[in-house]
Amino acid sequence: MGVEHGPPEGQYIQAGPIRMHYLEFGSKDDPVVVFLHGSGPGNSAWANFRLNAKEFAQAGFHVVLPDLIGFGYTDKPLNLGDYTLNLFCDTLMEGLKAIGIEKCSFVGNSLGGGIAIQIALNQPSFVDKLILMGPGCLEEQGAYWEMPGIKRMMEINAAGISQDSQSEALRLFTYDPQHVTDELINMRWAVAATQPKEVLTTMKTPELGSKMGQLACPILTFWGANDEFMPPQGKEKCLKANDLSRLIEVNACGHWVMIEHARMFNATSIDFLKFG
Repeated sequence: MGVEHGPPEGQYIQAGPIRMHYLEFGSKDDPVVVFLHGSGPGNSAWANFRLNAKEFAQAGFHVVLPDLIGFGYTDKPLNLGDYTLNLFCDTLMEGLKAIGIEKCSFVGNSLGGGIAIQIALNQPSFVDKLILMGPGCLEEQGAYWEMPGIKRMMEINAAGISQDSQSEALRLFTYDPQHVTDELINMRWAVAATQPKEVLTTMKTPELGSKMGQLACPILTFWGANDEFMPPQGKEKCLKANDLSRLIEVNACGHWVMIEHARMFNATSIDFLKFG
């Protein structure tokens, strides 16, 4: 159920063992674009993509914003073991197929980018194009713990999560903290209050960077030049994935290109989806 100050509430679908929440925009007759959000306390699809979803729908796409297992209004179980990349991928795919989606393009930020890559590796016929923003899962998990943004976020979380500490942690994701609005802080805190800590503490992700060359679909990657969460060697892995891969590095930008430079991100991504 929706919560006060939380994201808008949409629809629910049974996704394997869980009940998955999603928002939907645009005509179901249009090509499908599925947006996959990142991790972090209190995140949701709307928190990541509230500046993008409606613009893509207005441009002629059927936009679906699922909350991943453990996030948003989707179930957050503790009886399914660790929160592995396979768990994220399997439950998401169950939900998308239950909605009736047979093929889509993915837009994935951070963890969502890793999920999009894994699904494209597992089921290439399901994926039309990939748009990645600072995608995760390109390196061994330990490499991420060495990044200054993640180190600082873990220190803040270890001191005890409160609305004030969460707002401090959220500012690490951006180059200009003006993008961390009171609305966003309240929205994420409303979800974080319902989120078991195990969703984040038991998260397990594999290294997919060495497999990027197996991807045959067109790929557009955005990377913030000031991103302190993603190891920078991932840029080359995305750029050189295949001959249809492109990379845009954005100056004065942290981990959230789609929020910090929303107009440019929307226009460039829509052009890529329509024309390649």
